[in-house]
Amino acid sequence: MSAKYWQRGETIDYTAADGLANGDVVDLATRIGVAGGDIPAGETGAVHVVGVFELPKATGAVTLGQALYWDKAAENLTTAAGSAPANTPAGWAVAAAQEDDATVLVKLLG
Repeated sequence: MSAKYWQRGETIDYTAADGLANGDVVDLATRIGVAGGDIPAGETGAVHVVGVFELPKATGAVTLGQALYWDKAAENLTTAAGSAPANTPAGWAVAAAQEDDATVLVKLLG
């Protein structure tokens, strides 16, 4: 069977179990995405899986290029992969962030 082009892949169609607001982080098990708009529960909408996003981070400094993980319980990015259940790989920092900065710029895993 030959491959058929489906879409560019910058966003994916995602059916929300719970309602999502524009900008909410979506845990996709092995990576994260960001809701591109409000998605009511049970409905399908666009989730960004490519791009650079400003997201909340845990305390602690982040260096340029550092791997970042989504801590679902704390709802922020951390530099710790964690142990079972592990934090979800999110991407890498495209700019350094100081220890007390509330956010960091992250390039999503693509």
